[in-house]
Amino acid sequence: MNSGLLQNGNSPRGTLEASARQTSAATLRILVALASHGHKNDAYLARVIDEYRSMPYQIHLVVLSNVPRSLGPGVEVVVGLPDKNPWSLPFTHKRLFSERIDQYDLFIYAEDDILITQRNIEAFLRATTALPADVIAGFVHAEKDDSGSLYFDPVLSHFHWDPASVRSAGDYTFAFFTNEHSACFLLTREQLRRGIGSGGFLVPPHEGRYDMLCTAATDPYTQCGFRKMICVSHLEDFTVYHLPNNKFRTRPYRAASFFERQVESLLSLEKNGRQAILLFDPETKVPHAKWSKDYYEPAREEVISLVPGSARSVLSIGCGWGATERRLVQRGLRVAGIPIDPIIGSCAEDSGIEMIYGDFETARRKLEKDCFDCILLVDTLHLVSDPVEVLASFTELLSDDGIVIITTPNFASLPVYWRRLTRHPQHKDLGNPEKTGIHLTSRGVISKWLRRCGMVPLVTRGIRSKRAQLIQSVFLGLPGSLLASELLIVGHRKKSQSVSSPSLGQGRL
Repeated sequence: MNSGLLQNGNSPRGTLEASARQTSAATLRILVALASHGHKNDAYLARVIDEYRSMPYQIHLVVLSNVPRSLGPGVEVVVGLPDKNPWSLPFTHKRLFSERIDQYDLFIYAEDDILITQRNIEAFLRATTALPADVIAGFVHAEKDDSGSLYFDPVLSHFHWDPASVRSAGDYTFAFFTNEHSACFLLTREQLRRGIGSGGFLVPPHEGRYDMLCTAATDPYTQCGFRKMICVSHLEDFTVYHLPNNKFRTRPYRAASFFERQVESLLSLEKNGRQAILLFDPETKVPHAKWSKDYYEPAREEVISLVPGSARSVLSIGCGWGATERRLVQRGLRVAGIPIDPIIGSCAEDSGIEMIYGDFETARRKLEKDCFDCILLVDTLHLVSDPVEVLASFTELLSDDGIVIITTPNFASLPVYWRRLTRHPQHKDLGNPEKTGIHLTSRGVISKWLRRCGMVPLVTRGIRSKRAQLIQSVFLGLPGSLLASELLIVGHRKKSQSVSSPSLGQGRL
């Protein structure tokens, strides 16, 4: 861990930052803007307003709404949308903050169901005095179930801790989590002034890395030159609550124990002698990061079913939290994994998966004397810098009858062709890895890569969404492969093409 002060900026300056510890709560002026569309969240909004009213600060509450409403004394309601898109409502706060910048010391934007407490505000002010001017102490949002157990909302998809980001500042330790959305942000007057001066704050409603609703809460980090850092040494102080509590039930990987295990691993990388690196960049560069690697993908039954019954050892390259691999361990197999990063790797290791840490070269060297009956590359090859090199290097570790199982997006499907033709934002740059971070994969491309490594495709299956299955049922003559969003391909060594397995049937869909 880097124990020095955060770099890339000078220490913060300005009235609030320089005197935060001495500022009387009664004289601290705060402007709060709450985005509230319709009446669905009225009960949560009332709870949030009550919380702010209980604080000892001079707080002015503004509710940004698409419909007229009366919320009692001391609550201003601003009605109207910045543009015709209903999701643009949160962007109303930008002009409001700009127009009133000289009247307040602190500015808070939040969605109407996010509960920010006095404890959160005090923690933000204390941490701000220790941070450089271009770093903002950020928050994570979480939910509690009926028993009080905590679940962290930012944990999903390709989002992860940056292994190399841990820094100390004063009494605090910070790290960067790549999901910058927490449905809220706090800015001091000087930070707001700097954000406006960057030219990235006062912008029309838009979306890119995130959808429009999330973008309104992340523009300070994605548009204005600030870096959001999470205070992992005082995580409870920097946790705000999502009141509906409607997401945790279907996403067990958001449990506090899992999130805290990642933080523990993050802070002990140096102690454990693990490299603070990513195996490959899991996030694509297309809007909404489509086709990124999912750190928390569910157990892939279609992959598990193709691991031969005779297999005794499996190597998973690009392992996430290990749901698929865990199932194979439960079958009694020896499972080794090369994790996307050493932080998520520690979570998979807790499930009995043998982790091989390091970059591709280091992992390959550590496995030099090993042999595997099956190698898994689940949604990995389209993201690595040199897919053929990775395939060629690791398939050398296969036993004589060993197989490689690959899943990858199908960029030769009809929907992809159509969206590329119509210049859809997520598709218009496909074919340019520099702009997208993606190698275009199809049955033909994967087959060619396998042959260059001395292997041949044995099984090819298309994985179709429910919508694609419905379309095919209407157009009965349409080949399923043209609608498949994903491909599953099994490769086998050329010299053993005659070898058969009860789990593997020759075929193509």
